[in-house]
Amino acid sequence: MSVLSGCKPERVFHFFEEICQIPHPSYHEEKISAYLVDFAKAHGLEYYQDDLYNVIMIKEASAGYENAAPIILQGHMDMVAEQDSDCTKDMMTEGLDLEVVDGFLTAKGTTLGGDDGIAVAMALALLEDEDLKHPRLEVIITVSEEVGMEGAAGIDVSMLKGRKLLNLDSEEEGTFLAGCAGGCRMDVTYSYAKETVSGNLFALDVKECEGGHSGTEINKGRANATFVIARLLAQGLKAGEICLVEFVGGKKDNAIPRATSVKFVADKAVIDEIKKEAEEIKSEFAVTDPAMVIALTDMGQSTLDGVGAKDSRRMVQLLSSMPNGVQAMSQDIEGLVETSLNLGVLNLTEDVFTFSSALRSSVDSAKEALMRKVEMVAEAFGCQVEIRGQYPAWEYNRESEFRDTMVQIYKDITGVEPKVETLHAGVECGLLGAKLPGLDAVSIGPDMCDVHTPKEKLSIASTERTYDLVRRVIESAK
Repeated sequence: MSVLSGCKPERVFHFFEEICQIPHPSYHEEKISAYLVDFAKAHGLEYYQDDLYNVIMIKEASAGYENAAPIILQGHMDMVAEQDSDCTKDMMTEGLDLEVVDGFLTAKGTTLGGDDGIAVAMALALLEDEDLKHPRLEVIITVSEEVGMEGAAGIDVSMLKGRKLLNLDSEEEGTFLAGCAGGCRMDVTYSYAKETVSGNLFALDVKECEGGHSGTEINKGRANATFVIARLLAQGLKAGEICLVEFVGGKKDNAIPRATSVKFVADKAVIDEIKKEAEEIKSEFAVTDPAMVIALTDMGQSTLDGVGAKDSRRMVQLLSSMPNGVQAMSQDIEGLVETSLNLGVLNLTEDVFTFSSALRSSVDSAKEALMRKVEMVAEAFGCQVEIRGQYPAWEYNRESEFRDTMVQIYKDITGVEPKVETLHAGVECGLLGAKLPGLDAVSIGPDMCDVHTPKEKLSIASTERTYDLVRRVIESAK
């Protein structure tokens, strides 16, 4: 029997459950893309699939709506694949284990992918619904949104006629997004020559941090496990040298790292400093990361290939010098982060030490200044820097007929005024707006929390209300 049997809207959750059984991490969207194409074929829809696996589906207007302006519905098909440390699921090949708890939908041990699978499920339910009265519906489902909006950057939308876009990639019911930050990914690479190192080998693990979305939750002051490790090692260097052997942290650029681990050779004085600093850090993050674990394990005497003391010190200095977290708050909107940076993925390989950061800002000049700072720090340490996945900010439009219509419909349904906000996280409206001149866009979505973490939850009741709102917006377009 279906886990989501009885959840309403039934067809939305039917499609969402099917989507959750198809592995679809970023850069691995082939199967979910094929699923969408099969859906389009089965329902006689005009469709386009490009070499990136983006999919566009078009349903012509129903009777009486032929002269109404088309509406574009948009979401992305990829998900952030994170899991608990003790979860053995292979998210590249296996579907998710869904469960309903207290009115919320979650996945056991993994991220849920409500961001943005619920948008895909809503779009399919709307396209399938023969009772829905609608103008021409143009559905854009992109790939690789979570790793830099690469699908939206590369998609061809020249066949589309619509200039009203309803993005379904938001996570707070009753909040209409009308702008977002721009950003990019920055990869820093430090090259070194491996050496033979001898001494007492230690393993240092920071895990069970809260983590979270590097845009929407960067302002919550949560610990970045990689920077906790860097801070511990920096304190240890005050007492003596270390030689790194292994170093790995984070899984996604746009997720605050929940776990990072390092192995290194050092003497007792270094370890004593690390232990003292660990207690200070746990106290500092007792509120934001109460479950944080800092574990230090003595692995005994070893002789093995690793990083020499000089390069190890430079690597720790490099990390300690890098900006991270909130860099500036908005001067225009109270409580909104303007500029931030999140170091997401770090790895030590045979001859290079690399890490990747997601940079965001709603102010282009501030984004450029922060990019320049990262480049200059990297240059000071002799590193190479690669910038990828740049996307523009979605600038707030004070005059929006589509938004005004949606606000009125929401008020008619609920009796309350929705919040109209801009967001520090990125959505694809800015990129699509550059391809579709005159685009009037709004982003909405049902209540979700702890996205990009295994604690991710999607409200079932909020999904039903949001879907009802979308239907009413579509039917009002006559």
